[in-house]
Amino acid sequence: MQTKLRTYEIVPNENISFPIGTISAVDRLYNILNFSDIIGKHKRNGIDINKLVKALVSYKLSENFSIKKAHEWINRDEVLEIFDLESFSERTLYRVLEAIGDNREEIISDIQDVLFERYNFEHTDINLDWTSIVLHGNEAKLGKYGYSRDHRPDKKQITVGVSELADPINIPIGLTIEPGNTNDQIHFLKTYSQVAWKLKSDSLVIFDKGANSIKNAAMIRADNMQYITAKKLNKSDDRIIAEFYSYNPEVIDTEKGVKGIKIIKPNSISYLFFSKKLQTEQLESRARKVLRQIKEAKAIQESIDKHKKLPKRFRINNFLIEVDYSIQTKLVDLSEDDAVKLLEEKIITGREGFFCLKSSKNLTLSEALLTYRKKDSIEKIFHSLKNEIEIKPLRVWTDKSIYGALIIGFIAQLFVSLIRYEIPELKHKSTKFIKKSLSNLTVTIDSWQRKTKKCIYSNFDAINTLILRLNWAVS
Repeated sequence: MQTKLRTYEIVPNENISFPIGTISAVDRLYNILNFSDIIGKHKRNGIDINKLVKALVSYKLSENFSIKKAHEWINRDEVLEIFDLESFSERTLYRVLEAIGDNREEIISDIQDVLFERYNFEHTDINLDWTSIVLHGNEAKLGKYGYSRDHRPDKKQITVGVSELADPINIPIGLTIEPGNTNDQIHFLKTYSQVAWKLKSDSLVIFDKGANSIKNAAMIRADNMQYITAKKLNKSDDRIIAEFYSYNPEVIDTEKGVKGIKIIKPNSISYLFFSKKLQTEQLESRARKVLRQIKEAKAIQESIDKHKKLPKRFRINNFLIEVDYSIQTKLVDLSEDDAVKLLEEKIITGREGFFCLKSSKNLTLSEALLTYRKKDSIEKIFHSLKNEIEIKPLRVWTDKSIYGALIIGFIAQLFVSLIRYEIPELKHKSTKFIKKSLSNLTVTIDSWQRKTKKCIYSNFDAINTLILRLNWAVS
């Protein structure tokens, strides 16, 4: 006689589960925004491109590993049935990416038309920013060596520019892709030009100091727009910094010790700020650098004194380069205290804690600082694209395929941003949580010992329920 419960025995079956929440959200947004017309005109033969793009965006917002894995994920009978597709080859997905990449400018322009027609945005102030993405392989012409934001200078890369309607809208409306050695000042022209035609007169263009140049500022003003950016401190700023407190700076943030002054010029206004918190952080960083350089100098001096080779980290490690070293540190003539003082004089500039914004618009100090700080929303988009939508790493494809893959990632990010815009409760929810919630809502196709298949929906939660219940009115 059985006296206690036995553990359940797991019996293998043919059931399959997939993220119906993601697929449903993508399908509704795709149809409401009329993407069928935007994408459909660029491939009329063969398998319906819209069905394939819907499947790719759904995959991008769920498992998202590679095109090979995407092909396997879609080519399951139940998933093919959901998207009304027949089985297809992996090469078909690459042809889709190439078609999208080849027509990327028209696609982005059409997306902008739909967004601005559907939504009566309260403003068209815009954030612009740029990043780099590592490219694995050497065949794509887009891949170039350049300044790597991903900390992989050993790899070729591409640069990506994004334009985003500023707070409180926070919706990306533009994407530009350039070779990996394109600097921000040059890339600015393409990113700005892609969206400028949609901006209202007197809109504010917000970008960082990497793209700041006289030419770019003049371009914005020629279009009857305003701008705000950061600027690098120079020698003329040093004179003002030396007399900063004689200008009676206005207190902006007592907690962080932020004060500022306005410097009005004929064509622009500079907003010079001092932050006690920033000063402390920068001085601590400089102190660490001083200690690091003292430590390095001691290691080199010890090698010299003992007639040993320099430690490997101080040498050029390339078999094709022959170098004769002749090194003498200043530690021979200086005490350690004197060495520290010398390094402090060289490393500590007096600019610690100071930063400067520049604008064509006459704002208050608080307005200027808050407006520029809110630009970090576009940095969150980059983080989302790279780490949650996972547009990286890019493998060796044709340039057109790379363009297409990034457009698919952009559409996925756009859909998430629109969900946040439409549902106030999700305004501050990260892409990770929205993506996870939609993926958690699954349908299981139960076909075990059944003549007919049975669908079982599981894992409803507060986020995916809000999204599914949203009334996406057709405009």
